Amino acid sequence: MNDSSRTVARADTPRIVIIGGGNAGLSVAGRLHRARAGDITVIEPRTQHVFAPLQSHIAGGAARASEAVRAQADVIPAGTRWLRDEVFTVDAAARRVHLVSGGHLDYDQLVVCAGLRMAWEQIPGLPEAMAAPNGISNYDYDLAAKASPVLRDLRSGTVVFTQPPEPASCGAAAQKPMYLACDWWRAIGVRDDLRVVFVAPDPVPFGIPAIDRELQRKLDEYGIEVHYSREMRSVDAEAQTITIGHGEAEETLAYDVLHAVPPQRAPEWIAGSGLAASDDPHGFVDVDPETLQHTRYPEIWSVGDAAAVATRRSGGAIRQQAKALVKNMTGVRAGRSPSAKYDGYSVVPFTVSRGTVVFAEFDRQGRLQPTIPFWRSLYRERALSWIADRRVLPWVYWHLILRGRA
Repeated sequence: MNDSSRTVARADTPRIVIIGGGNAGLSVAGRLHRARAGDITVIEPRTQHVFAPLQSHIAGGAARASEAVRAQADVIPAGTRWLRDEVFTVDAAARRVHLVSGGHLDYDQLVVCAGLRMAWEQIPGLPEAMAAPNGISNYDYDLAAKASPVLRDLRSGTVVFTQPPEPASCGAAAQKPMYLACDWWRAIGVRDDLRVVFVAPDPVPFGIPAIDRELQRKLDEYGIEVHYSREMRSVDAEAQTITIGHGEAEETLAYDVLHAVPPQRAPEWIAGSGLAASDDPHGFVDVDPETLQHTRYPEIWSVGDAAAVATRRSGGAIRQQAKALVKNMTGVRAGRSPSAKYDGYSVVPFTVSRGTVVFAEFDRQGRLQPTIPFWRSLYRERALSWIADRRVLPWVYWHLILRGRA
C-alpha cells in the first residue's frame, strides 16, 4: 500500500473506498479530500496512469507516447491512500470489498469507478491481428505507440479503421487517428495511393445532425470509403482480412493495416456482485443517472464508464459527474437528500486534421450543449478547438482534474 495521506483518520471518520484509479476515481478522490469527506482509499492495480485521450494523437502521429503516461504514485491526490490491488467482488450487504490478493476492505461509502474492459476476445481473430506488425489501435497505450510509425510510413495499400458499437468509452474516438493519418498522407502526396476504409456501426458518423454534417464533410474531403451500419465480426490475421456485417449480411475486406477498436463492457465482477440491473447485458453499475447513487444500495455510488448514466461515455463527462457525486454524498452524510443533478453532459473532440477539431458537446438527449452557452456554433471545425484539446486539456488533466480542482 502506498499511503500519501497527510492526515490521521479519527475513529469516527467515514471509510470511503474508491474502486479505480483512473480519471473518474482520482477526480472523485481529490474532490472528496478537499471536502474533508472521510478516510479515502483508492484501489488500483496499475502502476502507470495513462491520459487516454492523448492515445488518439499518439496513434495519429501528433503526440509522443511519453506525454500520455505518468507513474500512478505521482498522480494519487494528497490525503488519499493507494492500495495496489484488484477487486474480486463486492459484498454490498456486508459493505465489504474482497480483493484478488485475498484481503478485504470494509467501507461506509463505496464509489465504483472501474471503467470499461476492452473485450478483444469477443471478436474471433482480433487478438492475433493486434499482435501482428500491421495491427494497431488507439484504445491501447502500446498499440497506439505502435500505430504512429505504421501509419506515418505507409505509402500504399488498404487501411481499415473500425468503430465499436455502443456502449463504448468515447467510441467515436476511433475516428480520430483516421483523420490525422489522412491529413498526413495528403500532405506528403500519397493519399491517392491508399484505400482508406471506415467501418461504422451506425448509419451516420456520430448521431447528432450538426456533428454528422461536419464529420461527413471531412470524410468526403479525404475520400474515405465508409461502410455504414456494419460491425466487425471476425479477423483473419494470416490472410489479412476482416469480416464485417449487419444482420445476416456479411462481407470480407482485405487489409494491409488494420486499426481496430474492440467491443467493450463493464468488468464482470460488477454484475457478479449484484451491482448491475438484472436486465442489463453490459453489467453497468445500476445508479440513478442524475444523482449517481445506487438504486438499491444508498451507500454505493458510481461515475465514469462503469456507471449506467444514460448518455454517451467520455472522459470529458466525468468532471460534472464527480462534482454532482461529491455534493450528493456529503449531503447524504449530513442527513439531506441528493440535490445535485447530472444532466448527461458529454463531449467528444474529433481531431479532423493535424490542426483542427470538431468539438462535440451534448446532453443525454443528444442536444448540443456548448461550454460557452452563447457560442452555439462552437462545435464546428476550428483551430482554436485543436489548441484546447491538444495543449490546454492535458495540462488541466494532470494539474487540476486529478487533484479534484476542475
